[in-house]
Amino acid sequence: MTSNARAAVEPVLPVTIEPGAIRYAPGVKAGPWLFATAHKGVARFDGPMADEVLRSALPHHDKPKLQREAERVFGNLKTVFDAAGSSLAHVVRVDQNYTTSKAVEPYHDARRALLADHIPPSTSTLTQGLLLAGQEIEVHMMGILPGHGLRAEHIRRNDPQVHPTSGYSLGLAAGDLIFVAGRMADSFTFGEGLAPEARRPQHHLWKGEPVKLEAEFIIERKIVPVLETAGSALDHVLKWQVYLRDLDDFAPFNEVWKKYFPSGGPATTLIPTANPGFFLDDARIEINTIALRKHAATRREVICAGVLPAFAPFPQAIRAGNLLFLSGMLPIDEHGVVDSARAHPGFPYFGSSVQAQMKALLANAQKLCAAAGTSLANVVRIQQYHLSLDEFYPAYQVWEQSLPDQYFPLCAVEVPFLPAPGCSVMLDLWVYVP
Repeated sequence: MTSNARAAVEPVLPVTIEPGAIRYAPGVKAGPWLFATAHKGVARFDGPMADEVLRSALPHHDKPKLQREAERVFGNLKTVFDAAGSSLAHVVRVDQNYTTSKAVEPYHDARRALLADHIPPSTSTLTQGLLLAGQEIEVHMMGILPGHGLRAEHIRRNDPQVHPTSGYSLGLAAGDLIFVAGRMADSFTFGEGLAPEARRPQHHLWKGEPVKLEAEFIIERKIVPVLETAGSALDHVLKWQVYLRDLDDFAPFNEVWKKYFPSGGPATTLIPTANPGFFLDDARIEINTIALRKHAATRREVICAGVLPAFAPFPQAIRAGNLLFLSGMLPIDEHGVVDSARAHPGFPYFGSSVQAQMKALLANAQKLCAAAGTSLANVVRIQQYHLSLDEFYPAYQVWEQSLPDQYFPLCAVEVPFLPAPGCSVMLDLWVYVP
């Protein structure tokens, strides 16, 4: 698939990273929105991890490496927002991946120092691997561009779960959209671990399935109250990213999803984490949310293009005004991984499975974009999940072939498993609709 469509989005500070000639967009301007994806502790957007972060000769000479890395990441994010004519006061959502739990506290310190009392809804998870040598932190932001009549409105509830060291808002509104932080089934008293209601009764091995108990608690006790405070509701949810640490929890979670959305629901991506994957070492699941206000002028539209979703109950994509959210995509058809990605028994060293998977994924993504009135050339956030980051470069080459001369807001992380045999890559895409 090669697209000749002209992009309606504008890259911010685009660079070409050598080796490999990777075309990377540190930021993307799209209508009233600014997306900053896959930010790392680099001195230049086309370079490796900064010497000032790694300090290989004197790594313990001053402040800790993880603090240096977090500060460099936020400095880079500020650079992108400044270059786009915005500021970090206009951030509406932040997501961060870590490869170690030791990164969380220095990261929170750096975030609080720069964002002060404007820390938007946040989601933090542990992942198995990131792209750069020495990298342990990666951050994504979404923000507002001034001049479009939008402003960030914090939705603050009295919730002792938000520890002062992190200080983020549980929800934030911008125009018709509501952003809700990643929520887990932790107790309403900080430090007590999983809530009692989300735990299977002690010594009752067949009384309640743990991931279902946690998911139902998160939805009913954590997400719904924030939506109600913001003037929204569960049936107005547009996008869920659901982080799960155990493969066996995917299908049970989908049963919970169908319980709350019996006749349609949000575009949903199920994302594997490391194990443990969250700030509670026994937590199984975290969910973040984007929703519409109840009386919004923006319409919610289900997009269908004959694309098989990664999981049966999920819609293929949801459009809301100028944003299109695709459900997580796997390179599958009704028989499993697509035929083109299967090794031919007589030609075991011919072809590239991951490239065949990516071609199938991007062809399906383009179908959904066309059905929504846009093009894949308007992609504003690419999250790519690999079983091995050794496959990142051949996968990237398919993007390059499909969208020549474009710069990509591309993130790639390594995950311990994917939920379909034979699949080694999964995509989560957000696209602008001009």
